[in-house]
Amino acid sequence: MSQKFPKYEEWTSGAGKPTLKQLEKFAHAAHAPLGFLLLPKPSREEVPIPDFRTVANVDLTHPSPNLLDTIYMCQKRQEWYRVYAASHGYLPLDFVGSATTSGAAEPVADAIRRRIGFNLDDRSAFANWEAALRKLIDLIEGIGVLVMVNGVVGADTSRKLDPQEFRGFALTDDVAPLIFVNGSDTKAAQIFTLVHELAHIWLGESALSDAQMGGRTNNDHELWCNRVAAEVLVPLASIRSDYGGEATPAELARLAKLFASAL
Repeated sequence: MSQKFPKYEEWTSGAGKPTLKQLEKFAHAAHAPLGFLLLPKPSREEVPIPDFRTVANVDLTHPSPNLLDTIYMCQKRQEWYRVYAASHGYLPLDFVGSATTSGAAEPVADAIRRRIGFNLDDRSAFANWEAALRKLIDLIEGIGVLVMVNGVVGADTSRKLDPQEFRGFALTDDVAPLIFVNGSDTKAAQIFTLVHELAHIWLGESALSDAQMGGRTNNDHELWCNRVAAEVLVPLASIRSDYGGEATPAELARLAKLFASAL
């Protein structure tokens, strides 16, 4: 902000005051309503869905306007689809809320694979991660889940979403569940996030996530969804059956290539 507004430090310290025009320009740059800047105390806007994100096992606070606006837009789209589905007599989806974190991840992962029609043989047909992501999106939308992937807020290319802030979220609903994946992330990470958020739908819960296969979290729900996503994409039993028995560079390279679309 100091680069765009040279007097920013003066304003925050009280040594100077912005003009109304400067304040309007600052509000536009900060993607905040002008009225918020005139309040006696800073307004703190909360994430409207359960926030499971953590960094070093510490809960995150102060969501960015980009994140909040993305959630609000998705909620509006979900509401529109809910009304559309009701008007067309769509039935509730039986898999929404069909699982609990007290259950094992493996049976749920198997149920997800069978429901979306994703099996291990399919991966050999994927030329790259992008092809695998497109196929998974098609399969998940085919069972009635709305999937949105975007790297910016709406169509505003100046407002890029930060994968360090969040990787995706799920908005649960028994007729119109929605998954959003941060398109600024790598394609491999987007694949994992997509299935991680689908696991949240299976739990019947809305959630904001920083899904990472190797990430650390003390949240039981995030850990469970990570296990489900990993098992959907790279079943442990399949790795064991395909493992040649020696941890040589050649064997690890062979396994990496075999499961490339899921990593």
